[in-house]
Amino acid sequence: MALIEIRDLAKSFGNVKAVDDISLDIESGEFITLLGPSGSGKTTVLRMIAGFEDPDAGSIKLNGEDITHLPPFDRDVNTVFQDYALFPHMSVQENVEYGLRTRKVPKAERAKQALEAIASVKLEETVNRLPHQLSGGQRQRIALARALVLRPRVLLLDEPLGALDRQLREEMQVELKKIQRDAGITFVFVTHDQEEAMRMSDRIVVFNSGRIEQVGTPEQVYEEPRTNFVAGFLGTANIFSVDVAQKFLGATTTVSIRPERIRLQAPETKIDKSETSVKGTVQEAAFVGANTIYILETDFGVKLTVRKTNTELLGQDNSFVAGDQVMAVWRDSHVAQIPV
Repeated sequence: MALIEIRDLAKSFGNVKAVDDISLDIESGEFITLLGPSGSGKTTVLRMIAGFEDPDAGSIKLNGEDITHLPPFDRDVNTVFQDYALFPHMSVQENVEYGLRTRKVPKAERAKQALEAIASVKLEETVNRLPHQLSGGQRQRIALARALVLRPRVLLLDEPLGALDRQLREEMQVELKKIQRDAGITFVFVTHDQEEAMRMSDRIVVFNSGRIEQVGTPEQVYEEPRTNFVAGFLGTANIFSVDVAQKFLGATTTVSIRPERIRLQAPETKIDKSETSVKGTVQEAAFVGANTIYILETDFGVKLTVRKTNTELLGQDNSFVAGDQVMAVWRDSHVAQIPV
């Protein structure tokens, strides 16, 4: 039995179907991410699990118990919001102790548990500070400690890293995953950032227009997209329609090829029999640090995006430039067929 069982869940706001008849199982100890663009329904699902929104239809079970219409404080879940929601007049220690105090935990015991939670996020030196004396990353970790100290079965995280700068965000991604692994708590994480989802998750649930497009490991949803939306939303993909795929690739469905799976070489270069090639002209070549991105106009009228890792030393690169005639080559095994 899954820890969280969601069945036929639906929620509308006026004429807008925010969540349209979804079902999902979440396992105990799992780090699962609800991923999708703004308005796709992921946050509404999180809020219904938390009890902040009441579903129009469907059910939510936690460890076999129906919690669909229970108030938030009667659910063994806790939520970390993007704005952290720390009490500005309370010290770090008092903020983390707050939930324990409302549960009438004795003073000495709650102080001990709060210190342990603060230590778990490596901020013991901040216990007497006020929230405004902390950096954004420190506030985020204290909000996490305040949620973890209550030892919920499930921790819900609503884009908690959204307000952080890129470097701190990447550091916190590593820290969050480590904390989740050490605590053994089920994390349900909401984000619209594809790279963040792939970096942290055991499984990803891709949302679009209130429905679930695909559920799978990061590798599965990236390498084996089940819909055009998933192929285009997770990273960059070259998507060929059925007509183009049939004519040039011999495929019977829409297909996608990731830019990093394609290599460029001089025309007329011999290729392996397990590969496919197409000639074209480089329209644009953009150096973007670790990679160079090429836009290629192929001879059959379809543009290709190609990503090449910059492994060569500066000044020793035999890269192509705009106007060059090239051949794009990829292994047949790297073509993903999209059934929907």
